[in-house]
Amino acid sequence: MKQIIVVGNGMVGYKFCEKFVAKAEAKDFKVTVFGEEPRPAYDRVHLSEYFENQDAKALEMAPREWYEENGIELITSELVTDIHRDSKTITTVKDREFSYDYLVLATGSSAFVPPIKGVEKEGVFVYRTIEDLEGMLAYAAKLKETNPGAKAAVLGGGLLGLEAGKAVMDMGLEPHIVEFANKLMPRQLDSRSSQVLKLKLESIGLNIHLSKATNQILGNKAITAMEFGEDDVLDVDMLIISAGIRPRDELGKTCGLEMGVRGGIVVDNKMQTSDENIYAIGEIALYNQMIYGLVAPGYDMAGVAVDQIIGEAESLMPEEIDMSTKLKLIGVDVASFGEPFMPASKGHSIIFENKTQHLYKRINVSLDGKSLLGGILVGDASDYSMLHQIYLNGMKIPEDPAQLILPAGEGGASFGDVMDLPDEAQICSCESVTKGQICGVIESGEATDLGDVVSCTKAGTGCGGCKPMVADLTNATLKSLGIEVKEGVCEHFELSRQDLYKIIQVKGYTAFNEVLDNHGTGGHGCELCKPLVASLLASINADTANKEYAIQDSNDRFMANIQRNGTYSIVPRVPGGEITPDKLIALGQIAKKYDLYTKVTGGVRIDLFGATLSQLPIIWKELIDHGFESGHAYGKSLRTVKTCVGSTWCRYGMDESVSFGIELENRYRGIRAPHKIKGGVSGCIRECAEARGKDFGLIAVEGGWNLYLGGNGGATPRHAELFAEQIDNETVIKYIDRYLMFYMRTAKPLQRTAAWQERLEGGIDYLREVIIDDKLGIVADLDEEMQTLVNKFECEWTQAVNDPEAMKRFSHFVNSEEEDDNLVFVPMRDQKMPQQWN
Repeated sequence: MKQIIVVGNGMVGYKFCEKFVAKAEAKDFKVTVFGEEPRPAYDRVHLSEYFENQDAKALEMAPREWYEENGIELITSELVTDIHRDSKTITTVKDREFSYDYLVLATGSSAFVPPIKGVEKEGVFVYRTIEDLEGMLAYAAKLKETNPGAKAAVLGGGLLGLEAGKAVMDMGLEPHIVEFANKLMPRQLDSRSSQVLKLKLESIGLNIHLSKATNQILGNKAITAMEFGEDDVLDVDMLIISAGIRPRDELGKTCGLEMGVRGGIVVDNKMQTSDENIYAIGEIALYNQMIYGLVAPGYDMAGVAVDQIIGEAESLMPEEIDMSTKLKLIGVDVASFGEPFMPASKGHSIIFENKTQHLYKRINVSLDGKSLLGGILVGDASDYSMLHQIYLNGMKIPEDPAQLILPAGEGGASFGDVMDLPDEAQICSCESVTKGQICGVIESGEATDLGDVVSCTKAGTGCGGCKPMVADLTNATLKSLGIEVKEGVCEHFELSRQDLYKIIQVKGYTAFNEVLDNHGTGGHGCELCKPLVASLLASINADTANKEYAIQDSNDRFMANIQRNGTYSIVPRVPGGEITPDKLIALGQIAKKYDLYTKVTGGVRIDLFGATLSQLPIIWKELIDHGFESGHAYGKSLRTVKTCVGSTWCRYGMDESVSFGIELENRYRGIRAPHKIKGGVSGCIRECAEARGKDFGLIAVEGGWNLYLGGNGGATPRHAELFAEQIDNETVIKYIDRYLMFYMRTAKPLQRTAAWQERLEGGIDYLREVIIDDKLGIVADLDEEMQTLVNKFECEWTQAVNDPEAMKRFSHFVNSEEEDDNLVFVPMRDQKMPQQWN
């Protein structure tokens, strides 16, 4: 029996073992795997998730038992120190010797630590292993005990650096990203997309420092600051270095293998090194003069090495490696594919940019406009999978390529269906799974749902970027076979959102754990199901954000939107935009008293910006005393009902829009929904309230109101559709009640009314049948449910200021009444403004 030794038990080393086990021809080999770390292989791609649950087992790619069951000897906590090529043996740090017939080097890479003076100080970490993360968590906990406002910096603004930035936020420290280049993610993004990403990250609390060359790290024993120049210093209490990687190629050097000038062990397309009995895979392999830092090429290398060892000589690495990638960095979609940077001599670039929504989309097309060559997506990468497939498979693109990235309201169009892809289209690059394989296991009966597809093919088990397309293909194939598709929420709930809505409603559940324990599949929940169930509990029970389980996102916790400089906005409700002189004066006096920035918004409200966390309840107490209530600007709920001045004042007015708009806003205020909702009431067809751009909109005409439904603004604007004509006030309310309740019952998580309505089979006509004709026999239930929610309304800010327990969360520090005085403002346009806005 031939002996194979694998040195390195990271993701690629494990993948070699997995692919080896899958080959029947591999039975005549004995595999021994050495891992330097104390545990089996784990998923480094999702390493930042360790900060959420601190469960190393959850990251394991396979338990120790898997190795034993498959006849693989796994030796952990033992470093291989030498390779003796003449005798075909290796020696370990424990001075043990092992023989091999084939040696596979999968030692990966280590974090690059720049030669900066003081880098050895206490409080400086690298971001690479679970042990690194454990050290960070312990140090951060110690910091927070003595300094609740502690700061941590990340050296490096690339992919791993931004992931480390999220880790800093998860540890409860003030985060700073320090990057030597003049843009973030310099290898993946162009200057404009990097700027959009920077604005987005700043808006969620990261402090970004670009074009910074760190000269030295200050402090006696422990780090206290980073010095960039004589007068350029950043005070920090902790530093995480994520400035790149270096291949762990020392074994190759010491045994005389051919090496790259800048490191890495040279391999050919068989993954063989200069020694035919030694293979190198993953981040130590220098293939085509490149080190590939993505997991997908490493997995492909592992597969080629397996095939070569067992005699499948035709298996070779392709000459060109696809470096396309899609990631969610700190909740922000970032993707690039093909050639993200395009010289003008080779093709044309088409760019869509919306900085207010933190969106950037760029595609590069050939000079003749017929081929997609690459692109960059920031903020919304929902089209990545299809664009990537169009690029990979040379599929036809629209005559106007801009349709591929423009929102629907600005000329965008549907540009393909997953079933149109060729069978050989590679859907999952990490596991090399094609469309044909995914459809095949369903058509053969081997798989009957998404879980089966993943289990059979392993699609989506790598970086996860292909999961949406795998799900789409699974559902489309099942439907083509006439099989009903059940859309489960996540791995913890096999039920759809609609099923969960009905269950919670019927059972009367009031807490997430009740729902999970009775209807989940185990575990503790995740980022998909927790906010979804919280939203349903809030929608059904009219719960407010003062109940912990009803919190849907971070802004809900403090019932205010956090701004880019760390302060909060205060948005009192002004129904219909109507306000008395006394209330207007009160707003001005309160804003002046607390030195707040004031702005009249497009949603006919007056927003107050610049309040600190501890000021929120104090200011709201004064606002409540003057008759104001929460405007729910932070919640997935009704924002405003915009009105014109109507027939009361306007000579063109056909009806009294203001009073009706106030009635509607007061009716639906505080009701939680899958997404935010806006309304509009225009007194005539001149449309001054822009009603057709709202989720529900009214236009006064001769004989009553025309009701429009399903309009949205934002990144993908869409006009509302005419639902009913010349109806009276009572009928308007009845129809909107039913429309909103049906939407709340049946929409997908975070799906706005426009997208929901667009995807309803039968569209607006179907809605008329449900809401007007009672096709489903549910209108009485919808009427009753809405009236129950209306009757239950309470202003959550009034609740909070009268509840001492609720008030505790508005202290800057848990153990002190002091405020955080680090915020700096400068005068601008006669109002105080955050320094970043200047």
